[in-house]
Amino acid sequence: MQGRHRTMRAFLVGLLLCSAFASGECFADAQADIAAEQVARGKALADAGDCASCHTADTAKPFAGGKRIDTPFGGIYSPNLTPDRDTGVGGWSDDDFYRALRFGVAPDGSRYYPAFPYPNFTKLTRQDIGAIRAYLATLTPVKNSPSPPELRWPLNYRVVMRGWNWLFFKPGILMPDQQKSAEWNRGRYLVEGPGHCGACHTPKNIFGADRRGQTFGGGLVQGMFAPRLDAAARSGLKSWSVEDIAEYLQSGRNGRSHAGELMSEVVVNSTSKMSDPDVRAIAVYLKNLPAGAPEPSSSAPPPAAAMTEGEKLYKGACIACHEVDGSGAPRIYPPLPGNANLQSSDPSSTLRVILDGAQTVTTPRAPNKGSMPAYAAKLSDQEIADVTTYIRNAWGNAAPAVTAAQVAKARRK
Repeated sequence: MQGRHRTMRAFLVGLLLCSAFASGECFADAQADIAAEQVARGKALADAGDCASCHTADTAKPFAGGKRIDTPFGGIYSPNLTPDRDTGVGGWSDDDFYRALRFGVAPDGSRYYPAFPYPNFTKLTRQDIGAIRAYLATLTPVKNSPSPPELRWPLNYRVVMRGWNWLFFKPGILMPDQQKSAEWNRGRYLVEGPGHCGACHTPKNIFGADRRGQTFGGGLVQGMFAPRLDAAARSGLKSWSVEDIAEYLQSGRNGRSHAGELMSEVVVNSTSKMSDPDVRAIAVYLKNLPAGAPEPSSSAPPPAAAMTEGEKLYKGACIACHEVDGSGAPRIYPPLPGNANLQSSDPSSTLRVILDGAQTVTTPRAPNKGSMPAYAAKLSDQEIADVTTYIRNAWGNAAPAVTAAQVAKARRK
């Protein structure tokens, strides 16, 4: 009898031990699943934030920093985001990373410059900030110490940023609008938070901060004009559908426009990698933005001489791709009538394309290529001014005339 009891006890102990080991394995598997999910969410957020574009100078060393970012105040070199302990973020604590994104404060207590868009990243939840950190920790460590900033006095002293933050920075999570749909709120979170769209598409004041009351009203960035994202009739997104916006973000082009030089980089490294639901959420949010500041008056017709000469130049140099009526070949050569970029108040982007030429961005959804030759060496400042004025005001378009002085200034950039 005692032998049977000992056997039974041994059996029960063994059963309990097996259950414990099995539970431990299940717990470990569950923890691994949670960690994998966090990393995947962090990667999606890093893609939405276009981190690779700014933090990759050498494509063989992604996220290792060192890329120069030109600002009106001088140059800034992006830091190393790889988990290298000496030159990257590998030696940072979770709290260090949180303070950097929430408050723009480095581990040593110094302040970052807003070329690092912490005024947008502050709107992220702590969970999402942690997810981004978890993803960055999976990258290959790269030892790389970027150059220090090259900013004009007094901005070369980071302590100045304390005053800038006091004037222009409001930290805090972006709270959802309970009167709006979950999709709209998701789009707003992505646009105003990780996507930091306003960093380029909102005009800046003399201190480099967003101009109040002009959110998404278009802004000048590195010699290019990031167009309006609001519902402005001519130069905004009023005529675009949700589907138009989503297609543009996913492929870099649609039946109305193509991504320019800087936006092409965003499409390739960011929006083309985002999930369909997130891209649609962004499109829904942008499509629901109201019209902001009034567009420049187009009541005064452009100079007749400029239109006449511009038409001659257009027919001689442009119709092979863009057709006589400007219709082009949608998704290969962008149509010009009703083109919002073309009718922006600032012609900088159009001038850069005419001067330097352009390549159509290619993505998995739109792999076919198109190109435009450069005309900087072929046309004079006045000729480029005339043809630009023409295409900005032909076929029902309306935008301020362009001068030879504006072209000359664009050449120097």
